[in-house]
Amino acid sequence: MSARPGGRSRSRARLRLSVATLVGALALGGAGQSARAAGTPPPPSPSSAEALQKRLDDLVRTPGGPPGAIALMQVGDRTTVHWAGVADTRTGRPPRADEYTRLASVSKAYSGAVALRLVDRHRLGLDDTIGRRLPALPKAWHKVTLRQLLGHTSGLPDFSTAPAFLEILTADPRHRFDSRRLLDFVADRKLLFPPGSRYAYSNSDNIAVALMAEAVTGRPYERLLEQLVYRPLDLRQTVLPQGYRMPRPYLHGYDVTPPAPPEDISEALGASGVWASGGIVATPKDLNAFVRAWAGGRDYLSPEVRNQQRRFIPGAASEPAGPGANAGGLAIFRYTTRCGTVYGHTGNFPGYTQLAAATADGKRSLTFTINTQTSKTLKPELLTKVRAVQEDFVCALLRR
Repeated sequence: MSARPGGRSRSRARLRLSVATLVGALALGGAGQSARAAGTPPPPSPSSAEALQKRLDDLVRTPGGPPGAIALMQVGDRTTVHWAGVADTRTGRPPRADEYTRLASVSKAYSGAVALRLVDRHRLGLDDTIGRRLPALPKAWHKVTLRQLLGHTSGLPDFSTAPAFLEILTADPRHRFDSRRLLDFVADRKLLFPPGSRYAYSNSDNIAVALMAEAVTGRPYERLLEQLVYRPLDLRQTVLPQGYRMPRPYLHGYDVTPPAPPEDISEALGASGVWASGGIVATPKDLNAFVRAWAGGRDYLSPEVRNQQRRFIPGAASEPAGPGANAGGLAIFRYTTRCGTVYGHTGNFPGYTQLAAATADGKRSLTFTINTQTSKTLKPELLTKVRAVQEDFVCALLRR
């Protein structure tokens, strides 16, 4: 916190703004938009490592932009890491691929992985309903299926927009919620629309997915992550914490609000209030290994389940929107860029914005992390620039 007069009160005000922005950014989905205007000729793709590096350098020099950025690209067994700026403004050290970072809504891909692995094992069905698996939840929700939850077509009201939830979080950003009771904040509300009739990105969906997985296995969601995701993919630097502390070492996340200096908010909020929808913490290296399997590699899902996963809704965007034109599947998104298509997920959380994507065979992958938050409601101009840089990296990835 700042030591200047009035600095503490200004920091608390900025933190309250970050909390309010968090729930707005996570709750609001929307149609994917191209990173360039319709009818505008596509810009030339960077043709060298130097050009990609310049794009990252320019990004961290953007007013209000991130103090640091790191992009990890893997083609086959060859991995290349580009970075710019700093992981910690206090020490000036650079970002590294083995530092922990908050994955934000990329965590939804992990709850999707748990669910679809259980579908492959015939423990869950995509047409299983809330009424069958979670009968204690409101009767008005009982017809919602697992498929609709994973595809954000359920109509469940988003707990993260509930006034009672916001009141608690604003008063105490580090409040430890009972993650398995987050849906209680909207239990008095009906569905927003008939299940399956439209797309609406909602944090409630993946909370219900995790609860379904627990109901059919009798095991905690955290244990299911270990058994069905971490262990099969050898993920040794991936965790789902309940508190606000980050594992060490970590990429520091910042609120960047010029003319004030960047404020470290890495540990300003706890993870219990997002849980299966946004709480996972991992290194870019581990995230890369996950997205390669999730997008299509290592026979992680059966061909039958993979086919269901890839039934996309055109224009259904992740939050924030990823590069190019977005389309939504079951806990995965398709990003169609000027150079080709990749599959993955994005996320944003106070201090962090993420993209993880890979080709359909999992042989080419990209993770792209910046240590400040941006979304369509928070610094939309920065998001436009971030998406353009992400698209350049996708182009470089596909042309290698």
